[in-house]
Amino acid sequence: MTPASLTLDELIPPGHVFDRLRAADKSSLLLALARSAGEALGLPPAEIAAALAAREALGSTGIGAGIAVPHARMAALAAPTGFLARLDRPVAFEAVDGGPVDLVFLLLSPSADAAHLRALAAVSRRLRMPGVAEAMRTAPSAGLRAALLGP
Repeated sequence: MTPASLTLDELIPPGHVFDRLRAADKSSLLLALARSAGEALGLPPAEIAAALAAREALGSTGIGAGIAVPHARMAALAAPTGFLARLDRPVAFEAVDGGPVDLVFLLLSPSADAAHLRALAAVSRRLRMPGVAEAMRTAPSAGLRAALLGP
């Protein structure tokens, strides 16, 4: 598939799921995500962390209902790629509803183009569908990705 037509299944490879991720606060969560994503992609975690911090400085990517969708541009990538994380405990994230976050979808893209925006929209729509977040919160570790992707 071309980057413009990636499905959620393709956007989130099985190795891009982190369950019980530990973080004390928003800053440490973004660093943990950067480390995990950097290891998976072979990119410097410091570059990912800096890109995420720069995006968060524009406004929180906490979309409410315990969900955050941090995203950043990483020129070294060939196509958008996603990571799914369920936290071991919720953390304050400056979300739009003021609530803490326990589910995170990280999107890294080579550019902030139409493919990036389509991927963000698809993930946001799916996460806001009735029952999806609850299914993710209660799924066993091996079923976390499937709970997001659905039937």
